[in-house]
Amino acid sequence: MSARRLDQLLANLGYCSRREVRAWLKAGRVAVAGRPADDPGVKPSPAAVRVDGEPLDHPDGLLLLVNKPLGLTCSHDPAEGPLIYDLLPPRWRARNPVVTSVGRLDKDTSGLILLTDHTELVHRLTSPKHKVPKIYRATVDRDLSPDLIPRFASGTIQLDGEKEPCAPAELRLLGPREAELTLIEGKYHQVRRMFAACGATVLTLHRTQFGPLTLGDLAPGKFRELALAELGL
Repeated sequence: MSARRLDQLLANLGYCSRREVRAWLKAGRVAVAGRPADDPGVKPSPAAVRVDGEPLDHPDGLLLLVNKPLGLTCSHDPAEGPLIYDLLPPRWRARNPVVTSVGRLDKDTSGLILLTDHTELVHRLTSPKHKVPKIYRATVDRDLSPDLIPRFASGTIQLDGEKEPCAPAELRLLGPREAELTLIEGKYHQVRRMFAACGATVLTLHRTQFGPLTLGDLAPGKFRELALAELGL
């Protein structure tokens, strides 16, 4: 990334608007290399900048693992109801590029989701060609037959409105009406639609794993910061 002006850097990281930076400099809130900053056009190393005496907040980008509770949407539109981004500090919600979800979980699905402002990472992790496995635990409204295991694995389940059938998926029965499903795709409402194509309605759905990542003891509604190395990239 090319060097950014100080005013652009602070605005991109959600501190204030570019217009407000001059007031912050005049108030002595910003320092570069240990000296009070007075030029919003200077292009410093982010590591050299301090705001109110503190280093910049994640100047190289955010990557978060979130345990999404039920009732939150992965949209940026407040009209859709409570948003998953409401879990984040206000400064992070003001970043540019915006923090967005890697794929989506609908409001009736809970569990592991990643949030990031690394736009290239979003494309890489959601692209089917990279075959990142995602594991879900579902309960349904009727008993599940063992015959569904080879059917899910066959790569022949056709979803309404889709031209191509779903890629092979691994189904593991955990109980008469409970199953674990591993996907490498991320079609719209795919888990629910796959079970519906087999005559079952999903009642509860929870994502337990994304690639090598699991929730561990992370409570619903909480998040933790990730290093790229944890994704195995």
